[in-house]
Amino acid sequence: MIEAPTAAGTQSAAPPVWNAADVRRDFPILHHVDRPVAYLDNAATSQKPDAVIAATTRYYKSANANIHRGVYRLSVEATDAFEAARTKVAAFIGAPDRDELIFTGGCTESINLVAMTWGLENLRKGERIILTQMEHHSNIVPWQLLAQRTGAVIEVVPISAAGELDIGAYQQLLTQKAALVAVTHISNVLGTINPIAVMSKMAHEHGAKILVDGAQSVPHMPVDVKQLGCDFFAFAGHKMCGPTGIGGLWAPRGILEAMPPYQGGGDMISTVEFAGSTWNKIPHKFEAGTPNIAGAIGLGAAVDYLSHLDMRQVAHIEAQLLAYAEKQLQTIPGLRFVGAAADKASVISFTLDGIHPHDIGTILDQEHVAIRTGHHCCQPLMDFYHIPATARASLAFYNTPADIDALVNGLRRVIEVFA
Repeated sequence: MIEAPTAAGTQSAAPPVWNAADVRRDFPILHHVDRPVAYLDNAATSQKPDAVIAATTRYYKSANANIHRGVYRLSVEATDAFEAARTKVAAFIGAPDRDELIFTGGCTESINLVAMTWGLENLRKGERIILTQMEHHSNIVPWQLLAQRTGAVIEVVPISAAGELDIGAYQQLLTQKAALVAVTHISNVLGTINPIAVMSKMAHEHGAKILVDGAQSVPHMPVDVKQLGCDFFAFAGHKMCGPTGIGGLWAPRGILEAMPPYQGGGDMISTVEFAGSTWNKIPHKFEAGTPNIAGAIGLGAAVDYLSHLDMRQVAHIEAQLLAYAEKQLQTIPGLRFVGAAADKASVISFTLDGIHPHDIGTILDQEHVAIRTGHHCCQPLMDFYHIPATARASLAFYNTPADIDALVNGLRRVIEVFA
């Protein structure tokens, strides 16, 4: 098994030699199941290494207590582990201040938090919220709810047939009372990697804030929020080898301190009287009630694991897998790729002539291959391409060429069935 370092959130100076077999042994579901499967649905959720499973189990077995409140040993140990995880995760995304990292229930909650706090405080009637054609529903619907309450107007940056943003159109939209840009870092359908640093600079030149949905980027490439230049960065733990029900939101201290609380309850307060209350300092102001303690500790273990692998190396391995997959899939008659951006992560969406994606997914499952089919929570994007759904194979560093071969062979079986 690959041992995670004790130092938190640091990339290895010299990445270990990559051994796919050793890496796969760290993930019990890849070999401890009745029917081994080529798991190619990593954009939906990643698998979990033993180190993460052990960390969450260890908390419940040996340190289960509530945090920030007790003076007894178990509570102190749980608090220390929870806050150590915050330090690790903040460092992993390049946050300059650990207190700028808020633990949330996931990327969706992080975006909703910004919409219902910063958004309600700052957006006015007629101001523009700029989204893009490729956004996930979780980066569309919260802004629609906000627009309904504030009178703000949603504008959409179009994309090309290849799945790349029209930066000229983006520039034009910024000149029209833009207050906020909300954009995905990597499309969960197209794999397109958007030029966030450039978009952040352009937004700030026009006085707009920018929120980045990093759910698909943090698991697959090095991320540094300072270099991205964004004002808010949201991400999910379960897509980066961590537990479900945990995620994070980063924003600079000044923005967070000016934002009102998201929820009321224990731990987010400083004083409470029936006449009124005062708020705790950040990040606790945004973490009402008992948080997902085990989830945060597990996410810290996931960060240790990914740091040991080195995210530069992860991105390199996945780029090789993507190139191999695209080459092999081109041999399938009637297969059409959806999205062909020049800068692309390890996500492949496709259709097969005359065969519904759901039928593709069902037959592939019989061939022990797991992919995702449907609209992938991106119905506006499906409308743009005039299709109801796609089949999607999304790769992770623990996948192998053999998984891709299984997909290709399975697709040939799909064609045979429908011939």
